[in-house]
Amino acid sequence: MSLFRLDSSIRTEGSVSREVADTLERAYLDQHPGGAVVRRDLVADPIPVDAWPTAALAGFTPEDQRTDAQREALGLAARLADEVLRADAVVLATPLYNFGVSQHLKAWIDLLITDPRFAPGTAPLAGRSVALVVARGGGYGAGTPREGWDHATGWIVRILADVWGADVTLIEAELTLADVQPAMAELRPLAAQVRAQAHERAETVGKDFGRTAA
Repeated sequence: MSLFRLDSSIRTEGSVSREVADTLERAYLDQHPGGAVVRRDLVADPIPVDAWPTAALAGFTPEDQRTDAQREALGLAARLADEVLRADAVVLATPLYNFGVSQHLKAWIDLLITDPRFAPGTAPLAGRSVALVVARGGGYGAGTPREGWDHATGWIVRILADVWGADVTLIEAELTLADVQPAMAELRPLAAQVRAQAHERAETVGKDFGRTAA
């Protein structure tokens, strides 16, 4: 039994998405000590920028006419797919960057979709639990000035749930820049509360994953 963990924050220290994912991972292992955790860090080991277009074009090329680069890209897509499919549960941790999806995460998703097992209409994660940890520097809730500016979370959930069929649990931490932005100083108590709630939610979800796997 295993948990697959994917990180995409460019920060290795001080990353809230990584911290919350750490909480989930610890809770999973506390509940299921014999479980394995397979990790992929998309910043330490990024997807090559040309992998997706190369693999995508390979899908329209007869197998005996594919280039070595196309075969290599398809092989990488297959290895990424294997990592996810071998896991009993999945946690994806990502920040909101420039109101959109991290380029590292987008590259991973795009390449994964080129594998036939993850193509639209296949629902490869049907019945599988996926936790999506999202960290946002500001506030994007209803009634805030930036309501509707988060162009990442909805799209990621759509891919995980509606395209791949996963049972998605969303864990969100907002106002993560309050401690370093003077203009957000008055929001620091709320930011601390939201962050604590995210860790509590992650602990609960990690325990649930562990109990299911045990």
